[in-house]
Amino acid sequence: MSQRLKIVLAGNPNCGKSSVFNKLTGLKQKITNVPGTTIENKVGKFTVGDTEIDLIDTPGTYSFNPKSLDEKEAIKVFFEDPAPDTILYVADAANLKRNFFYFSQLAQHNTPMVLVLNMLDIANFKGFEIDIDRLEKELGIRVFKINARLGDGVKELKKALAEQQFVPHYTFGSENDHTHESHYDSISKLLNKTTTLKSKRELISNKIDTWATHPILGYLLFLVVLLVIFQSVFTLASYPMDWIELGFGELSEYLSKTLPDGWLKKLIINGLIAGIAGVVVFVPQIAILFFFMGLLEDTGYMARVSFIMDKMLRGLGLSGKSVVPLLSGAACAIPAIMSTRNIENWKDRLITIMVTPLMSCSARLPVYTLLISMAIPSDQYYGFVSLQALVMLAMYVLGTVAALVAAVVFKWIIRHDIPSYFIMELPIYHVPRWRNIWLNMWQKSLSFVKEAGKVILIVSVVLWFLASYGPRADKTFSIQESATLEQSYAGYFGKGIEPAIEPIGFNWKIGISLITSFAAREVFVGTMSTIYSVGDEENFEQLRAKMNKDKLPNGEPVYTLAVVLSLMVFYAFAMQCMSTLAVVYKETKSWKWPAIQFVYMTALAYLGSWLVFNLFH
Repeated sequence: MSQRLKIVLAGNPNCGKSSVFNKLTGLKQKITNVPGTTIENKVGKFTVGDTEIDLIDTPGTYSFNPKSLDEKEAIKVFFEDPAPDTILYVADAANLKRNFFYFSQLAQHNTPMVLVLNMLDIANFKGFEIDIDRLEKELGIRVFKINARLGDGVKELKKALAEQQFVPHYTFGSENDHTHESHYDSISKLLNKTTTLKSKRELISNKIDTWATHPILGYLLFLVVLLVIFQSVFTLASYPMDWIELGFGELSEYLSKTLPDGWLKKLIINGLIAGIAGVVVFVPQIAILFFFMGLLEDTGYMARVSFIMDKMLRGLGLSGKSVVPLLSGAACAIPAIMSTRNIENWKDRLITIMVTPLMSCSARLPVYTLLISMAIPSDQYYGFVSLQALVMLAMYVLGTVAALVAAVVFKWIIRHDIPSYFIMELPIYHVPRWRNIWLNMWQKSLSFVKEAGKVILIVSVVLWFLASYGPRADKTFSIQESATLEQSYAGYFGKGIEPAIEPIGFNWKIGISLITSFAAREVFVGTMSTIYSVGDEENFEQLRAKMNKDKLPNGEPVYTLAVVLSLMVFYAFAMQCMSTLAVVYKETKSWKWPAIQFVYMTALAYLGSWLVFNLFH
């Protein structure tokens, strides 16, 4: 007879818990929200014989008595109905004293537990020797040694999880004293019986940190790392981008020959294909960005970035815990804003929420790439650093500086009355877990395509209609020529806002893209593809060439250096993401703050664009 078990995966941050989860479940996993919150738990499934196991991966925490909002919500899984059948606790074998504190608290809840010792290679490198048999005897539960990176011991762990487990019988804390000190005394006694330190070695991590956490060199190293990432975004992604362009070109040509003439054919080829292709072509760049973000996180370097930026951020009115959301904003503002839940001080958290969208996210990457390729030459310095990569780096620096300056302003608007503290442990540098990085890159890139695709699909259809039909319902306009585009509904909308955007160098065509991309920034490229490519099978190179040939009525080019830089600055500052505003509302429980965020970012974008346009015009 088959049975179904509910097992909760618990442990400290940076203990390799996610690696264990991925090894146990493979690709049979999904992301779920804790009911009533935006906190994400991973849920995976695997089968052992006739036993089906639901594995829930909770966020890492140091204590069962958490302070931050996300930890409070994550702890609720232990009190759900049905209750967990087993707690699978993952501990960093090289930091057992710290890892065992959370374990000791869970052990007092009379729930069967299984202990997994991970990162044994690091423990051996440090000189720790752990007596597994003695540890099992003292605790009264099963203890497993695994290597989550290589998968060693995972098969045995899977088999054991389907069997009956036991409640720990070791007493943590004295009979009437359950304070931290009492728990740590008990943990120390346990470790004295079960572990020995053979030798002490100076870790390579300490040597690297003399550079990585240096008060001056640390910042320079981080800038070099970012430059390498952006250089890779331009160079490595060029090949798959060419393949994607070729594929969409072949698809458009095939549909053009096979579909019967009519409005539906034009809608599919000139609306949907052109709009979606304009964004999908940038997926390789976004995937590369996610790859490097995962690599920095998995090796332990991202923690060093948080450490060196803590002092600077504290002086600007942000908590040291704001570092992770701000850095995460370089990928996407939505999960970054969700991650502010680990900031206990409400005002610190609110300031972080208000400034995080200024960090250049992956949705801006297609916009930057298109505009940089139009106006910035691909000259190289020292044989490998391109001017385009330097400009891309400058845009990310601009977003970061803007976020920090905005934080200072909000510091004086939103007063702090309770001090905040930032405590973190720098993990040892690890060899990256390549499977986890590739899986993370794939999942996030796929999520980007799905989420962006929904918006682009709708916007492309609406935009095609607006660009193909004019005010008279019985007359259809071709938009191959700008004169006829001007007479379309889209042309009238663009002309309507042109007086307002003319001072920052934008014409009515750019105005159309500004309107559509308020749904999502990446729609800008799809909009341009639709405006300039309808009627032709265009690829990225042809689109860029066509935009560069566009002229104003006086014969001057539309996309001068001043206009391109002005447009980039506008997209760097403007709040053009309705999903982000919705998340801000959910996190603050008020429309007041997303409204303020939208107004101040739009005003900042307009002012910044005006200054740049007039400076370079």
